Amino acid sequence: MPNIRSAEKRTRITKKKTFRNKMIKSKINTYTKKFTVAIEEGNLQLAKELYPQVVKQIDMAASKGVIHKNAANRKKSKLAISLNKLEESSKTSA
Repeated sequence: MPNIRSAEKRTRITKKKTFRNKMIKSKINTYTKKFTVAIEEGNLQLAKELYPQVVKQIDMAASKGVIHKNAANRKKSKLAISLNKLEESSKTSA
């Protein structure tokens, strides 16, 4: 427990920021999971609809400093690769 007033304020601010960051990360994980489930089920249309939403959430998190911009780009790239693989497999099977 901090004894100094400024240290008390820092703990309050840290709690707020931690809560905000957890919310943003949770939102990213939720959208990513929905996208991944659509990919695993082979639902190309749903995956195409969800991809821009996932990318938007990742970009917002990177702009707010919740995740590093390189980590955001890596996540987006990984999702794009999985979407492209699904598109290719649906073209070859059709």
